Amino acid sequence: MELDQRFEWEGRRIAWARKGTGPAVVFCHGTPFSSLLWQPFAEALARDFTVYLWDMPGYGQSSKDGRHLVDFGAQASAFAALLGHWGLTDPHVIAHDFGGAVSLRAHLFEAAAYASLMLVDVVAIPPSGSPFFQFVQANPGLLDQLPGYVHRAIVRAYIANASAKGLSDDVLDALVEPWTGEQGQPAFYRQIVHYDEKFLRDNESRLDTIAIPVRIVWGEQDTWIPVERAHRLRELIPDSTLTVVPSSSHLMHYDQPVALMHELADWLPQDIGSSA
Repeated sequence: MELDQRFEWEGRRIAWARKGTGPAVVFCHGTPFSSLLWQPFAEALARDFTVYLWDMPGYGQSSKDGRHLVDFGAQASAFAALLGHWGLTDPHVIAHDFGGAVSLRAHLFEAAAYASLMLVDVVAIPPSGSPFFQFVQANPGLLDQLPGYVHRAIVRAYIANASAKGLSDDVLDALVEPWTGEQGQPAFYRQIVHYDEKFLRDNESRLDTIAIPVRIVWGEQDTWIPVERAHRLRELIPDSTLTVVPSSSHLMHYDQPVALMHELADWLPQDIGSSA
């Protein structure tokens, strides 16, 4: 599913794609990933739904201008604007990692309306941020200067650590590639420097106002965001439900793709009669 469309927003160029017919399903990726994670799932669901993929500004095939913020606030505003561009008023939203905080903020602070929300191993509430994040934030610009081959090795090891079962060389190459080169390398560290937990605290303060159906899905062995965070999130979001998936870390898309597809298929048909 090629991201063959572009949306211009506040100087940014957002890559996106649409496929299928039926109720709208919008996928939000996380960091340091792209819509590539969701492509096979979107392809499968396009038989019954109109699926939308997009790369956030600063990620994947979207623009990576160093002058632009790529924090939760900017991404939530971009997402709300993109939903408006698509003319969607009640899509089903499926979010992973950083995309969780982005989709939550768009709903809670940008008045983006959803039919439902599924949160898969998401960044959503504090605390967050690994020691690597803290090092990059304390030394902005330092790692931009690394030789390309050293930088590539760092990103490769970092992404590989998100899987319990291990990623193939082809998958790793595809996930690392957007973060290489003159634009990609500084963009990788920029999204970490711009990461601000303030937005997570803001989100947390309004989670009890959510009135749409919410399903939380989490890898039992997630080493990036421990499963305890999922239980806390379920307590904070009224009437939300939680599924914990065994033998999966942070990248359920590769660790347990069949289980993840089952969760999607089980969740989406509940509102099959809605339209966008």
